Amino acid sequence: MAIRVCIVEDDLEMRQMLSKIIDSTNEFSLTATFADAESFLSSFSNLIIDVVLMDIGLPGINGIQAVAKAKPIKPEVQFVMCTVLEDDDNIFNSLCVGATGYLLKNDSKLNLQNAIQEVAHGGSPMSASIARRVVQSFERKTSIVPEENNLTPRQWELLMLLDKGLPYKQIAEQLHLTVETVRSYIRDIYMQLQVHTRAEALHKIFPRNN
Repeated sequence: MAIRVCIVEDDLEMRQMLSKIIDSTNEFSLTATFADAESFLSSFSNLIIDVVLMDIGLPGINGIQAVAKAKPIKPEVQFVMCTVLEDDDNIFNSLCVGATGYLLKNDSKLNLQNAIQEVAHGGSPMSASIARRVVQSFERKTSIVPEENNLTPRQWELLMLLDKGLPYKQIAEQLHLTVETVRSYIRDIYMQLQVHTRAEALHKIFPRNN
């Protein structure tokens, strides 16, 4: 069965190029293309797809925010961030919200096709330069945290966004939660870490960053 692919890319020329790559083999089936995250999100629930090639630098809602909103709706859909950006924050944030792979737009046709195959079969494709940055990003972001803290993946996501200085409302939007739910999660984190403020929590988790 062909891997069903969706493309979200605002640049028409790039969108057409990616479409041709997908259409050039019977291994893939191009299900839909979108020029912005808003139209993609409005159609997402009705799409039958396996892999989404998601641009990060979209107008309005960006690619990272789009993945954060879409992934909880259909966790089985895999997202590959396809972008010209190579900075650590975008890499790390993409992975935190649920992206499975991260590729540069100047990767070869073969690399792109292999990446779609890999992600559809449980892998996490990344460009060599991106893979190095991911390792560096995790090394910087993770620090000596006592195992007994037993933080959940969701709590880690919240801490990463708190570390970026985001307000509760923006965190709620990125994680597709209500503000009150975010407050509840953060209260639990504070209790678990035995701290009372954001600054204390971040200092305990990321002592090298504070």
